Amino acid sequence: MDKKSIRILFMGTPEFAVESLKALIENGYNVIGVVTMPDKPAGRGYKLQPSPVKQYALQRGLPVLQPEKLKNEGFLHELKRLNVDLQIVVAFRMLPEVVWNMPPKGTFNLHSSLLPQYRGAAPINWAIINGEKETGVTTFFLSHEIDTGKIIFQEKTTIDETDNAGTLHDRLMIMGAQLVLKTVNAILEENIQTVPQDKLFKDLSELKNAPKIFKEDCRIDWNKPVREVYNYIRGLSPYPAAWTELVTDNEEKQRFKLFAGEPIEDKTHDLQPGTIRTDNKSHLDVAVKDSFLRITELQLTGKRRMSTIDFLNGYHFEEKARFC
Repeated sequence: MDKKSIRILFMGTPEFAVESLKALIENGYNVIGVVTMPDKPAGRGYKLQPSPVKQYALQRGLPVLQPEKLKNEGFLHELKRLNVDLQIVVAFRMLPEVVWNMPPKGTFNLHSSLLPQYRGAAPINWAIINGEKETGVTTFFLSHEIDTGKIIFQEKTTIDETDNAGTLHDRLMIMGAQLVLKTVNAILEENIQTVPQDKLFKDLSELKNAPKIFKEDCRIDWNKPVREVYNYIRGLSPYPAAWTELVTDNEEKQRFKLFAGEPIEDKTHDLQPGTIRTDNKSHLDVAVKDSFLRITELQLTGKRRMSTIDFLNGYHFEEKARFC
């Protein structure tokens, strides 16, 4: 069997998955269809919007399946009819065994961490939030528990000091697409030696998890050390974005999203964490537990995202204002 005859079904939804699908198509693999999430309402008019994977698939003339439930009899019947040899999953949803166990050559997943570390929905965010210096991408065969299957291949990358979730996402997206190609080739050549994940750790306490992040969980704790606050902001930038509230003497509160900053680690103080120090022209520093964080990019609710300098051109912080 070669890449033109193997029947591949691709499963994915967001932009991260498009790069892998694109790599398969442009390299001549026989992708016979795509499974993605149902269209969802978005925008001011709440019109139904197709997923990025669906948009790309339609551009390439690929059949698209959008089941509400993956155990639906109609969907399972369609999968059997397609006579798929291999399924590839990139940023989709948890599959029931009846789906992932159907193809004779199995179902493999691309995950944006070095498994078994950072199993879960938000591995890119949590790696940065936790101050990791290295991460990567992993392909593995699906099994019963999420993100626990036997590892096929891994590729590592350094997390730079200035990386945020957006820049790391884009780098891993490209790396992941190449790893998907490498994995398919190895499966075609029957040249793979998988590694059980439980061989890579001694105790579950060694593992760091990557649970889904909700907007209400993104509030900044200014009582933490500057490095932790800095990592938290960049680990949530640009989405879902760390946020804080501005409190003034008159008790009025305004919500800000913070997208970028610079740790200032050589300035001790006795200020209450969250206290703002600014000249209202060129800089905006916030007191944290052990120093200050200089905010360089932010957004006031209802306004556009902008640099601190541009923001201060039209906004004046009161003398006793603070973030909380």
